[in-house]
Amino acid sequence: MKGIAENDQLRMFADELTGAIAVLHKRSGQIWHSNPPERSSDGVASGINKDLLSAQLKIEYYNSFGQLNAVNSYTDSVRHKQIKFQAIPNGVRVSYQFGTDEKTAQDLPKLLSVERFEELIGKLDNTGQRAIRISYRLDKEKNVYQRSDGVLQGIQLTRALKAFEDAGYTEELLAEDMAELGFTQDKPEPTIFLTSIEYTLDAGSLVVNVPASGIRYPDEYPVSAISLLSFFGAGGPEDEGSLFVPDGSGALIRFNNGKTKYPAYQQSVYGQDLTTNMIENAVREQTVRLPVFGIIKEEGAFLGIIEKGAAAATINADVSGRLNSYNYVYPSFTVINKGDLTLNAGGQKRSLPMFQEEPMKTDFTVRYVFLGREDASYTGMAKYYQEYLIDRGGLPQAADTSEQEGLPFFLQLIGSISKQQHFVGVPYRKLEPLTTFEQAEAIVNRMIERGIGNIKLKYSGWFNGGLDHKVPGKIAVDEAVGGAKGLRDFIAFAREQGVSFYPDVALLTANTADGFKETKEASRTLRDVPAAVYPLDLALNRRDRDKSPSFVVSPRLVAHYTEAMLDDLRPFETGGISLRDLADQLNSDYREHKQIDRAESEGISVQALNRIREAGLSVMADGGNAYALPFVTNLTDAPMGSSGFKIEDESIPFYQMVIRGFIDYTGEPFNLSSYTNEKQYLLKCLEYGAGVYFEWIYAPNHQVKDTEFDHLYAVNYELWLDKAAGLYRETNEALKNVQHARIAEHEKLEEGVYKTVYENGFYVIVNYNGEPVSVEGKAIEAESYLTGGELS
Repeated sequence: MKGIAENDQLRMFADELTGAIAVLHKRSGQIWHSNPPERSSDGVASGINKDLLSAQLKIEYYNSFGQLNAVNSYTDSVRHKQIKFQAIPNGVRVSYQFGTDEKTAQDLPKLLSVERFEELIGKLDNTGQRAIRISYRLDKEKNVYQRSDGVLQGIQLTRALKAFEDAGYTEELLAEDMAELGFTQDKPEPTIFLTSIEYTLDAGSLVVNVPASGIRYPDEYPVSAISLLSFFGAGGPEDEGSLFVPDGSGALIRFNNGKTKYPAYQQSVYGQDLTTNMIENAVREQTVRLPVFGIIKEEGAFLGIIEKGAAAATINADVSGRLNSYNYVYPSFTVINKGDLTLNAGGQKRSLPMFQEEPMKTDFTVRYVFLGREDASYTGMAKYYQEYLIDRGGLPQAADTSEQEGLPFFLQLIGSISKQQHFVGVPYRKLEPLTTFEQAEAIVNRMIERGIGNIKLKYSGWFNGGLDHKVPGKIAVDEAVGGAKGLRDFIAFAREQGVSFYPDVALLTANTADGFKETKEASRTLRDVPAAVYPLDLALNRRDRDKSPSFVVSPRLVAHYTEAMLDDLRPFETGGISLRDLADQLNSDYREHKQIDRAESEGISVQALNRIREAGLSVMADGGNAYALPFVTNLTDAPMGSSGFKIEDESIPFYQMVIRGFIDYTGEPFNLSSYTNEKQYLLKCLEYGAGVYFEWIYAPNHQVKDTEFDHLYAVNYELWLDKAAGLYRETNEALKNVQHARIAEHEKLEEGVYKTVYENGFYVIVNYNGEPVSVEGKAIEAESYLTGGELS
C-alpha cells in the first residue's frame, strides 16, 4: 500500500492492484483496513465467500426473469485488472468495471468454407496456422470447417483470436461467410457494470461516497442493491469486541459469540416501506431510527454514519464461523426495487417482474468516524453522534436545565371511534364517544389531585370522523366529543392547568371516507395498485383482509394536507400538535411516470416538519426517525430496547444517549405493553431516563368490544389511575435531579444490573433480577434500584 492522503488526524493508504484501502488513526496508532489483512489464510471461507473478503463492493442485479445475481469488485473487476485510481481533493476515486468485454470463442466464426480456411492459413506464420488448425475441424460430409469449442479455452483461445486478427478477418468477411454457408451466430453482449467509490479524509473521519451518477448497468440487468465495504474494520476470531447495530434503541453483537445457527442481522433503516414490503403478521420488531452502525474493539472503535441514502439503506451484520472467520457490519443500499405482477389466464398463473422506473435519486455516503481507546465504547459513539447532530442542526435546541417542572407524564386520550350500528337491519357507521372534552377535563383534574404533574396530553380521535379520521384537507371537530366549542374550552382549561396539549393528526395514512380517492391520491405499489394497509388481527396473528383497509397517502400530497391542516388548526391556538406518522413512516409512490422514491419522500417529510415548526407549534411525534429529530420536542413510542434477535447479545440505550436533554420521550403505553410487572417497567424508565406513559378512555372497556379498535382492551382510566400516580411519583422522585440532563455513561455491571450516569454526576443503578445483588459495595434489592452521585 502507498500513502494517498493525509491530515493532522488520519493518513490513508491504498493498494492500486486490489482496491483495498487502510486508514491510520494517528493518535491511537490503530490501522483500520477495508479488507482483513489475513484474509488469504481464512480457514472457513471458500469459493465466492473467500473472494468477497477481498471485495470493496458487491452489486446485486436482476436478470430478465427477475432473479437475483451478484458480482463483486474482486472476482469481477480486480481479477480482470479493470480498476482505476484517480486523485481527488483529500482522497482518491476508485473506479471499477464489473464483468469483462474480452472476446470469447463466440467471437470466432462458427463455420468456414475450405476456400476461406485456406485463405486465412496463407496469411499467417507457422504459429498462427497451427492455432487455426487446432481450432477448426473439417466436416468431410459437408466440406466445411467447424469451430471446435471444446479446445477454445485459455491460451489456445488467445492464440486463435490473435490469428484471426493477424489474418485480417473482419465483421464484413463474417457476414459473407454466414450468407455463403447459411448459418447465423449472435455475438453475446457482455454484461458490464460500472461503479466508483470516492474516499476522502475529513478531520477525524473517512467519508466514503458511491456517486449515483457513476452507477451504470445494462437496461436488461437493473441493479437491485449495492453493498459497501462489507469487511471494513472486521474483527477476527482472536479479537475481542462487539458489533453495534441500530436495532431499536441499539444492540450489541459480541465477536465470535457462536450464534451461527441463528439468522444474520439485517434491518432496513427507518423500517419498512409500505408500498414495497408490509409485515403480514403481528410479530413486531423494533424499527431502526438512526442511520448508524459500528465496531468496538479494545484499542479503538469506529462509528459509521450514513449521510446520504439512509432511506434506501439496510444494515447487515454477522459473526465469525458462518461464511468466514470474521465479525463484520456494513450498509447496503437499494438502487432499484422490484415487485411481481401475477397474471392468471386459462387457469395458469405467471409472475412478471415489475421494476422501479428510475434508480434512487441519491448518492450513497457513509462517514466512518474513528475513536481512540478512551472512547472505544457505545457511550463514546453516542457522545460523538450527539455532537455531530448538534453541529449540523440535527437536534432541537437543548432544554433549559434550570426549569424543574418534574418528569413528564405522557398521556394519550382517545376521543371517539367509528362503530358499526344497525337500524331496522341496515348497517351504518356512527361515532362512538370514548372521551369527550369535558370528560378529558375530569380525568386531568383527578390526575392533578393525585400529584401527577407536567402532563403532556395527546388527544386522538377528535376530528373528521374519530380515531381513524379522514384526511385533514379540511378539519371539522367531531360533535361527538364536544365540537369546536368543546375543543376551545379544553384548550383554555389545559393552559390554566399547565397541561401541554397535542391534538393528534395522521398525515401519511388515509381511509376511503369522503375527501380521499385512493385511485388518485394513494401511493401506488410496483404492481400499480393503491398501497393498502389492512388492520392486524392479534388473535389470528395476521392482517385481516376481511376488514376495510387504510391507504398510504402519496408523498406528493403531504405538503397540501400539511398546509390545510395548519390553516384550519390556527384559530384554535393549540400551541402543539401530535404527529401520528410523519416521524414514524417513510413510503414511496410508484405511480407510473410520477415516481417518488424513498429518498425523495424523506425530503418531502422534512419540508412538512419544517413547515409545522415555522407555524410555531410544539411537536409531539410517534417513533422518531433521525430526519424528524430537529423538529420535535416530545416523542412517544420511542424505542426502549432492541428486537431481541437471537444473534444479538445485549440491548443498549444508544438512542436515549443521543436525544436526552433535547427531547422528552417515552416508550409504549404501560397499560397496552407486554409488561406484566410494573416494577420492570419502572426500572426500564429509570435506566433509559424515560417518562411514564398511559393510554386511556373515559368510557368502560366494553365500549370497544366488537369494533375495529378491540386492541384497546385495557384503557379505562379509573382502572389505572392509582397505579399511574404511584409509578409517576416514584419515577419523578428518582429522576427529578436530571429532568433535562444528558446521559453521560451507561454500562452493564453484571447480568440484569445496569448503571446510568448523567452529565451532572447523578446516577441510577437498576437490578432487574429476582434476587438481591451487591455492586460497587452497595446492596440492591430484587427488582429495585438505587440512586447516588455528587451533583455538579
